[in-house]
Amino acid sequence: MNLRMITKSLGMLLMLEAACMLPSLGVAILFGQGDAAAFAVSIAIPALIGALGLLVKQKPGDLYARDGFALVGMGWILVSFVGALPYVLSGAIPSIPDALFESMSGFSTTGASILSEVESLPKGIMFWRNFTNWLGGLGVLVLLIAVLPAKASSIHIMQAESPGPYVDKFVPKIGRVAKMLYIIYSVMTLIQALLLMAGGMPAFDAALHAFGTASTGGFSNRNLSVAAYNSPYIENVITVFMILFGVNLSLYNLLLKGKFKAVWQDEELRFYLLSLSAAIILIAANLAVSSGMNVLESLRYSAFQVGSVTTTTGFSTADINAWPVFSKCILMLMMFMGGCAGSTAGGIKCMRILLMLKGVGIEIWKIIHPKAVNVLKLNGKPVEEDIHIGILTYFFLYIFIFAASTLAVSLDGQDLVTSATASLATLSNIGPGLGLVGPAGNYALFSDFSTVVLTINMLLGRLEIYPVILCIPAFWRRNRI
Repeated sequence: MNLRMITKSLGMLLMLEAACMLPSLGVAILFGQGDAAAFAVSIAIPALIGALGLLVKQKPGDLYARDGFALVGMGWILVSFVGALPYVLSGAIPSIPDALFESMSGFSTTGASILSEVESLPKGIMFWRNFTNWLGGLGVLVLLIAVLPAKASSIHIMQAESPGPYVDKFVPKIGRVAKMLYIIYSVMTLIQALLLMAGGMPAFDAALHAFGTASTGGFSNRNLSVAAYNSPYIENVITVFMILFGVNLSLYNLLLKGKFKAVWQDEELRFYLLSLSAAIILIAANLAVSSGMNVLESLRYSAFQVGSVTTTTGFSTADINAWPVFSKCILMLMMFMGGCAGSTAGGIKCMRILLMLKGVGIEIWKIIHPKAVNVLKLNGKPVEEDIHIGILTYFFLYIFIFAASTLAVSLDGQDLVTSATASLATLSNIGPGLGLVGPAGNYALFSDFSTVVLTINMLLGRLEIYPVILCIPAFWRRNRI
């Protein structure tokens, strides 16, 4: 394990996080609501520690894959602890477990909150809370790659932090790819903010909701989330952008190059859009029949909530606890699926679900035709066996962690729906679940123990399990290398 290089990289990461707090300090000074001092101290602490980390003399060598995964796991834990400082020091969230939960929820783009009332927060804290969403969308270490000269080891960092199994296609020009992704991400965020402002949303609110949509994080500065604006135009703009940010961002680069056919032929994209369309139509029909909504209204509510849940954004315009059981079951299934690999969305990812379904189809075909030779393919290209096995292993770990965390959280004595969907919503980085953690509720009802469990869930979900496991010291003993 290259401890010196990891320590130096963590130092650079802390310096970057300190720099990322500067806009929040500016907002705090501008509005003068008493949180500027908290940000000044919160900036000074990681800047000082980071500067000390940069003094570490680096040995010759580079980071191996396991080092990259460990660095990402350690980095996210460290960034989340530092990100909690403004909440604690300002008094907005005095409890350390609660502040860490809110910070992890922001950076992991989960959007779950222990706050029952957000509109009274100082504006600087509001901005930081939503900005952590935006920073975590593509990944804080990918941002580090984008702003610093890329090294050969950067691919291991990006592979560990970027959601989905296919990051290795970016190996030759990893630094340029990171910059390209952040440019696309930033431009789309800006366009959405401008469209929201055109619909009458205040500039400050538009920026925060654009941060929450782009990252599929879902933090809002309004207690009622998007429902507070009571505007079909605003809802429709956010619906469209939630769905757009659930798409693999590298496909937008292909669009810019004019490769429209390659984008449309992407099997994961078509599976994602087909699944979304089916869920929207089924829920809209169910709402129209059960509640007497007209077709357009039921489609609007259905499209927003399906887009929010599938992309794991977590915004809300309605209390889905009051929806029919059929609609809630569909939403729960979409919670598991999530968005596309390479997007800012959470969940298991459409690519993994699609490849598992194809694998099932091949196995059934083998039973019918034992001598047939079938190769698992995606976009016409064979999928390597180790990737397929890795996907199945990930799926097993995902279900195991979901079951184990549900069992742990159930010790609080909440009902099954609340306990299970709280675990699923944090592991899939969605935010709101069902029951007492639905859009009208929050996570303040859980004990400190359950809060820690759900915080770990968010980290495991955002980093897709392996980087967190590999930053545990027991996995670095010589007989495990």
